[in-house]
Amino acid sequence: MAFSIYEASIPMMIRMLQNLSNVLDKAAAHAVANGIDPTTMIEARLAPDMFNLARQVQSAADAAKTCAARLSGEAPPSHPDTETTFEDLKGRIAKVIAYLDRFTPEQINAGGDRSITMPTRGEPHVFKSGGDYLTQFAIPNFFFHVTMAYGLVRQQGVEIGKMTYLIGA
Repeated sequence: MAFSIYEASIPMMIRMLQNLSNVLDKAAAHAVANGIDPTTMIEARLAPDMFNLARQVQSAADAAKTCAARLSGEAPPSHPDTETTFEDLKGRIAKVIAYLDRFTPEQINAGGDRSITMPTRGEPHVFKSGGDYLTQFAIPNFFFHVTMAYGLVRQQGVEIGKMTYLIGA
C-alpha cells in the first residue's frame, strides 16, 4: 500500500498540535508554580524580529488548516489572531484539530496531483502538485512554527524535552 498525501499530513498535524497543546499546559503550570506572569511567556520572542509565542502557535494552527484546505480545494476557516492567554491558544488549537478531523483521506488525497497556488507578497507561487506543496512548503512551514513555539517555552525555563515535542510526554 502506498503512503498517501493524507497519511503524510492530517494525522501528523493533529498529533503535533495535540503535543503543542500539551506544551502549553506545561508552560501554564510552570508560570503558576513559579509566580511568572503568563503574559510574559506568551509575549516572549527568540529574537526581536521574530513572532512571539502566541503568534507562533497561531501560525502553526494556520499552517495546518491552510494545508488541509488547499489540498481539499476549499477555503480555510478564518480565525482572527486575538488569543492572549494559554487557554485562548489551546482553544485555537482545538478548533483547528476539529477542522482537520472532518477531512476524509479521499478529500485530501484528491489534491495530490492538482497544482496548488499559494499567494505570496509578490507573484503567487504555483506548486506543480499537491505532493510538492505538502513536502516543499506545508510540512516545513508547519514544523517551523511548532518548533519555534517549543523553543520559546523551553527558553522560558519550562522543563520539557524532545519526547514532549515528539509524543506529548
